[in-house]
Amino acid sequence: MNVKDKDALMTLALQMAAVARDIVLRHYGGLEGYEDKADGSPVTAADREVEAAMRKQIEDRFPGHGIYGEEYGAERADADFVWVLDPIDGTKSFVSGKPMFGTLIGLLREGKPWIGVMDTPVLGETWAGGPGMPATCNGKPAKSRPCKDLSRAWLHCTSPGMHRGVAFDRFTRLSHACKQTVYGGDCYAYAVVAKGRGDVTCENSMSPYDYVALVPIIESAGGRMTDWGGNVLGLNNDGSVLAAGDPAVHEQAMDVLRA
Repeated sequence: MNVKDKDALMTLALQMAAVARDIVLRHYGGLEGYEDKADGSPVTAADREVEAAMRKQIEDRFPGHGIYGEEYGAERADADFVWVLDPIDGTKSFVSGKPMFGTLIGLLREGKPWIGVMDTPVLGETWAGGPGMPATCNGKPAKSRPCKDLSRAWLHCTSPGMHRGVAFDRFTRLSHACKQTVYGGDCYAYAVVAKGRGDVTCENSMSPYDYVALVPIIESAGGRMTDWGGNVLGLNNDGSVLAAGDPAVHEQAMDVLRA
């Protein structure tokens, strides 16, 4: 894989984000109905239309690549390159008219997050990250902030309800160890860390399409993102996610979660 190929893959990811944005905004302007999936989560016509459009772009350009999507499942998931797609991360926010949702486009290389793009259509921000490149927001470099002491960290999480059972007690310990805890945000909680306005995002009950795209963005911004055990995130983790803008505070947060 040479530089030109890497650039072509990032270009495709950004093109998919642009197409997704047009579709999402067309639906967002009205009262969007939804259906309940088997797990009780909502799905809309916009979710399905966006993912179908992104899958077609991949098939047209890189037909040998794998695809792992929220709405239409997996194809060739054992390929060296696998696109991981969430057409609307934060469908509940989308249906409610809240702007804190986004389209997530990740690319795994040999099972590890390699390229990531997050587009937040209503907020007008496109985030990108990948190997050998800085994290960017709308083409401008983004950098996480230093935070060497967990007691000074601002912690973000979409909802405490995503931490069930024993995980809730572990998250509560982390929340008490941090300076502030802020709820809400869906995928944008990770953008907050990448741009240095927050320090840690800790979540659970996540699927690969919820996090693969975000890993290259966080790490290109100078941070670290793993599961709660410090393992590389891929298709077979336990659903826990820990992102930090400073690798030092990531390690401190893991120590608290392991206690």
